[in-house]
Amino acid sequence: MARTTPRPTSRVRSRSWWGWGWADAHPDDAECLAMGALLPGTLARPLPLPRVRDLGIGAPAVAPPPSLAHLVTSDPEDRAAHAMGKAYRDVVRALRGRRPGRVPDLVARPVDEEGVADLLDWAGERQVAVVPYGGGSSVTGGVEYRGDAHRAVLSLDLTAMGRVLEVDTEGRAARIQAGALGPGLENQLRPHGLTLRHFPQSFEFSTLGGWLATRAGGHYATGRTHIDDFVQALRVVTPVGTSSSWRLPASGAGPSPDRLFLGSEGALGVITEAWVRLQERPRHKASAAVAFADFDAALGAVRALAQSDLSPANCRLLDAGEAALSGAAHDGCAVLVLGFESAEEPVADRLARAVALARSYGGRPDGTDRTREGGAGGDAVGAWRSAFLRMPYLRDGLARVGAVVETFETAATWDRIPGLIDAVRTEVGEAARKATGHPATVNCRLTHVYPDGAAPYFTVLAAGRPGDEVAVWDELKAVASEVLYRHRATITHHHAVGRDHRPGYDRQRPEPFALALRAAKRALDPHGILNPGVLVD
Repeated sequence: MARTTPRPTSRVRSRSWWGWGWADAHPDDAECLAMGALLPGTLARPLPLPRVRDLGIGAPAVAPPPSLAHLVTSDPEDRAAHAMGKAYRDVVRALRGRRPGRVPDLVARPVDEEGVADLLDWAGERQVAVVPYGGGSSVTGGVEYRGDAHRAVLSLDLTAMGRVLEVDTEGRAARIQAGALGPGLENQLRPHGLTLRHFPQSFEFSTLGGWLATRAGGHYATGRTHIDDFVQALRVVTPVGTSSSWRLPASGAGPSPDRLFLGSEGALGVITEAWVRLQERPRHKASAAVAFADFDAALGAVRALAQSDLSPANCRLLDAGEAALSGAAHDGCAVLVLGFESAEEPVADRLARAVALARSYGGRPDGTDRTREGGAGGDAVGAWRSAFLRMPYLRDGLARVGAVVETFETAATWDRIPGLIDAVRTEVGEAARKATGHPATVNCRLTHVYPDGAAPYFTVLAAGRPGDEVAVWDELKAVASEVLYRHRATITHHHAVGRDHRPGYDRQRPEPFALALRAAKRALDPHGILNPGVLVD
């Protein structure tokens, strides 16, 4: 994969309305062509950057009442930026000048909970669909309205509600508004010496409310891997009233009210605040990379690490293709990236024990002594970190030259992991070859590991059919979903259900639970305005 050089940035940066992240961080035309040269069959010239005016956005179908007008905008660029998330299919549709299912008529930015409730009341009376936007980083169609059952669509953006309202240093917890973006949240906690320690890849561009509504997974590979693990209490505004759970360390009082809204993706209510558990900021860190000639042996090493008491913060296994793509290795070896951190004690000994365990499975440390505190893990770890943060931008650059870049993640028990990985590589790779007429690359990495299983994350790279890239993406998604279902692997480990994963989710959940979820939807959202089409009909 081509390396990219960061461009100078101005003091005020703007988000890309059509692609990932910052508008000034995307690869330029030359970089796009250099990446495309690695995939035979890509376009000879990059697609031009899309323009909002090419979408032909018309006048909104409704106007807000005067009492809410100060919270709402109908600006075409704002509406375009809130029309869809950041999945590959979203990026390609924008590049090809194709409008998403329906551009929101209005974008609302309430500044308090009362504004949220007033907006929901008005929307219910006027049959306006309300789609909570979070930070807009959804890669599963979670923020895109599809259909025509509602008179108009309102995108609800809570990023004006981003304050840390209260910090309990003694109990290491904080009450935080749901619109807080990752960097702003951490900056407000830093003076207290505390951290939420939840860092998804989308950290810079996603919100606490979005993490909660999608049961987001963070960067850390073991221990508290999902935002669920940090929740102490929630406040949720629904069309029939506000749900406010008690702040408790634990409770056995019936089904958890918080569990009803965690992962509900805005279909049952709008999360406005949360009490979350915090940790002291880590002061001791060390990392290392271990190479494996045999991927199956590497799987055994990772399983042993997950079942040990070492609790690595990072335990990410890259297969040979993924290691080459990230620059972590170029000799055909798989690479295990290990990291440890602690706020209380040095971690060099735990890292040394983990490396020794990996060595017993045939692993080869990178040759650098990482037993000292603060070890950075050598070039392999640095290359992986850089690629991890840069990869979404590179995906968009590849999309500009017509490549199909699909990623999907799952989780399964250890007994199913080897067969699942082999099946995905074989079947999705063959489907991509048939769909595009060109060889495809299917890479795998383990992002999270547990004593009883792991979360494989797959990347598919292929030249697309010019002008038909979304159809290819849909074909590959269908094949991948079928493989996951056959191996009883979840349709998503941390990317949420949205609309793209809905068929797989319907097959995965038990029918009695589906009945209960539909009943909850009818009770909490009697007008059917909240994120229609997500989770239930």
